Amino acid sequence: MKRILFKSKVHRATVTQAELYYEGSLTLDADLMRAADMLPYEKVAIVNNNNGERFETYLIEGPAGSGVVCLNGAAARKGAVGDEIIIITYGEYEDAEELRYHQPTIVQVDKSNKVKKITNATPAFSLAN
Repeated sequence: MKRILFKSKVHRATVTQAELYYEGSLTLDADLMRAADMLPYEKVAIVNNNNGERFETYLIEGPAGSGVVCLNGAAARKGAVGDEIIIITYGEYEDAEELRYHQPTIVQVDKSNKVKKITNATPAFSLAN
């Protein structure tokens, strides 16, 4: 059986742009993507702390060091510039060893979307041998 687990997140990023008339996606600073082990075109879940919206889209790599967090297309209707969001990826895991040692990456950012701290969550469970 495969299980879907939280893989990584960028916690409390600030939306810097919203571009309604752009193909749907989320543009994210390449430095944040790298820190959170996220790839261009990877599916992400977005949680908007300001309005409670939850939605899915995919990533587009933005310029490194820019701090860009841009809601594009329909996603621009789910938030506004200045909103605080959480960007989450998930992975499918099947192997017992992979599950046993799985430690999600948490990237905390400041109000300018610069990395403050990177941590790995401790495994939430252990599996019998």
